[in-house]
Amino acid sequence: MTSSLPFCHTAEIINRSEWQKSLFVFAFFLSDNCINFFNDYPEIPETFLWFMIKTLFLTLVLAAIAFPQEGRAFQIARLKYNGGGDWYNDPSAEVNLLNFIEANTNIEVKPEYTFVDLSTDEIFNYPFLFMTGHGNVMFSEDEASRLRKYLESGGFLYIDDDYGIDKAMRREMKKVFPEKDFVELPFDFPLYSIFYNFNSGPPKTHEHNGKPPQGFGIFIDKRLAVYYTYESNPSDGWADPEVHHDPEAKRQEALKFGTNLVVYALSE
Repeated sequence: MTSSLPFCHTAEIINRSEWQKSLFVFAFFLSDNCINFFNDYPEIPETFLWFMIKTLFLTLVLAAIAFPQEGRAFQIARLKYNGGGDWYNDPSAEVNLLNFIEANTNIEVKPEYTFVDLSTDEIFNYPFLFMTGHGNVMFSEDEASRLRKYLESGGFLYIDDDYGIDKAMRREMKKVFPEKDFVELPFDFPLYSIFYNFNSGPPKTHEHNGKPPQGFGIFIDKRLAVYYTYESNPSDGWADPEVHHDPEAKRQEALKFGTNLVVYALSE
């Protein structure tokens, strides 16, 4: 599974659909002129003409494969899980984050709330899954296997402890990766500076127990596949202002951090 948008530079994310249009126009321009050229010079072998036409056709095919079709804007999918935890809380969070990303980067987004059930293959339709909640989490053997396949195929999972999910989440992620542990990311990890600078790691959006915020990861072949924020809770800062009454500065900080998450995930 590949990300639906490219990452070109830490300060410049481009829209592939525009490149796709340009490449198609260029290929058609070349094919039209190629045919006219061979009409003017009939002495050139016909086999060379067909070689050029095949080359141009291959260019068009590669354009269709390498670049996403229009309408494939980036969207975050909320992960629905069993166990009784409120996986569905704060549905405005992703919408506000996507709107912020659209306003501050060149990423084409679809700012709509959507969720996917871990028990279905629908998770493979999204490059970025978001998991949160306060209570219990439970993965079946089939769900754990599906999530592992999703992550090993290039998918990215962001987990935000909304206070109370830590113990159950860690237990269930062991079903997904029995051989792996969460490791705390150092402050110089690229995620913390890829677009906005977070020199001290994840922000402290909500106090909870007053512990320092931490960011943990699970890696697959040196690729960060799962990122987990603990005692940080930036997704609460993404929600509508009246939900948690966070100061605007805290909300902006959380939205910037969320932007880093998306930019980093799409750069992998």
